[in-house]
Amino acid sequence: MVEVVHVVWVTAGLSCDGDTIAMTAASLPSIEELVAGALPGVPRVILHNPVLAYENGDAFVQSMRDAADGKLDPFLLVVEGSIPDERNKPEGFWAAVGNDPATGQPILTCDWLDRLAPRAHAVIAAGTCATYGGIHAMQGNPTGCRGLPDYLGWSFRSAGGVPIVCVPGCPVQPDNFTETLAYLLQQIAGNAPMIPLDDLLRPRWLFAQTVHEGCDRGGYYEQADFAQDYASIKCIVKLGCWGPVVQCNVGKRGWMAGIGGCPNVGGVCIGCTMPGFPDKFMPFMDEPPGAKMSTAAVVTYGRTVRALRQFTMESMNREPDWRKRSEGWR
Repeated sequence: MVEVVHVVWVTAGLSCDGDTIAMTAASLPSIEELVAGALPGVPRVILHNPVLAYENGDAFVQSMRDAADGKLDPFLLVVEGSIPDERNKPEGFWAAVGNDPATGQPILTCDWLDRLAPRAHAVIAAGTCATYGGIHAMQGNPTGCRGLPDYLGWSFRSAGGVPIVCVPGCPVQPDNFTETLAYLLQQIAGNAPMIPLDDLLRPRWLFAQTVHEGCDRGGYYEQADFAQDYASIKCIVKLGCWGPVVQCNVGKRGWMAGIGGCPNVGGVCIGCTMPGFPDKFMPFMDEPPGAKMSTAAVVTYGRTVRALRQFTMESMNREPDWRKRSEGWR
């Protein structure tokens, strides 16, 4: 039985640390439960995250050195932030963490990944930057950055024989990440089969449905009842929402403790869990091209259905005639 698993978390890619901050809001399970070993069958986590660690400087980097030297096996590697192309310039570097004791020079993030990824039981890309490049990988960016599968290779397998596990989101939905982490911990302990991933390396049970399929506003779309401003509770597809084609569960799962989530609080879906983000979804506040056709097609049907439902609602909101309304019958 594996009782303890180290989680080595590298945020030294091109990152805002937003995925780390989001993860602290998780509740199913919470990071505190994982660190405390409070979940039956799930090994206790020793977390090495630069944002949350007590250690700093060389003291923190030592955990990365120990993992690379095989002193923390088995460990899970979490990568946050997109991976820059260190070959596309004549000098300098884009991203690094810690210094090489022998030379005093910074150790490139890419070098750390080369050392850590092959030794890890599994590698998790946390957030859209780490999974598919995200904001930093927009067309024209000087770093040439990409996601972790493009750096390590889409066919990469870890020391545990696990493909790269991608949990996209800008930032990652908190429970999506900790639930995935808990699954991999159970897998290390021998309590779960190989994690089921789709062809984009995302956990299948989390990213099989679109935002629209789990959206509270979906019924308004069906009735062709579209919002004209952001204060409305109606469908916001005409205000720029890409929910009908974006694979994400935040509409159904919420953000913190089941509360919130972009469309639930009036925010249009901008496709942040998708490999095409952000380039293919801009400009964010414009009606998506596909929405023009789909909403036009549903208008006749939807308005008819809405009118019929309104008629039926008014009928059902009346007592049966035989009850004969009166001022009182005591």
